[in-house]
Amino acid sequence: MASNQPDGRRIVSSRHLAEGEGWEMSELEYGLIVAFNAFSRWTTRCMAAAGQPDLSPLEILILHNVNHRGKDKRLSDICFLLNIEDNHTVNYGLRKLLKAGLLDSEKRGKEVFYRTSAEGAAVCSAYRDVRRQCLLDGLAGAELPGNDLREIARSLRSLSGHYDQASRAAASL
Repeated sequence: MASNQPDGRRIVSSRHLAEGEGWEMSELEYGLIVAFNAFSRWTTRCMAAAGQPDLSPLEILILHNVNHRGKDKRLSDICFLLNIEDNHTVNYGLRKLLKAGLLDSEKRGKEVFYRTSAEGAAVCSAYRDVRRQCLLDGLAGAELPGNDLREIARSLRSLSGHYDQASRAAASL
């Protein structure tokens, strides 16, 4: 059982999931766990620096998604694009963002459409500035050029499809 670690150790969160064939997936999953938590912490701290300290990581993702390309979005659009199955959590986030004045909504027939308010767009712009200063400037000399980042992003999107398929299979057991 070889490993890339010099002493043969594997960096995993659950040893019992890293035994036998496919142990590399456990190492990847631990990387995803650590990256997810670091990303969540980053988004909340970046948003706090941009002037909105009370938003959760999900609410921040919703705000950025609604702001994306300046197009009005429905709850189902947001859930689809963020790959979120539980629309209740997104709906709660939308209500919180509306109450904070960061979003506007408009009912059209039976559908509700959301867009960023002027304040919401300003917060997204401030977030972008903090992101550039604190994250992107720090990556300038890193070992991850843009093409490598794009390949990692493609791999993660592909991997999400495998996890989605596996979750459907597990639900049928």
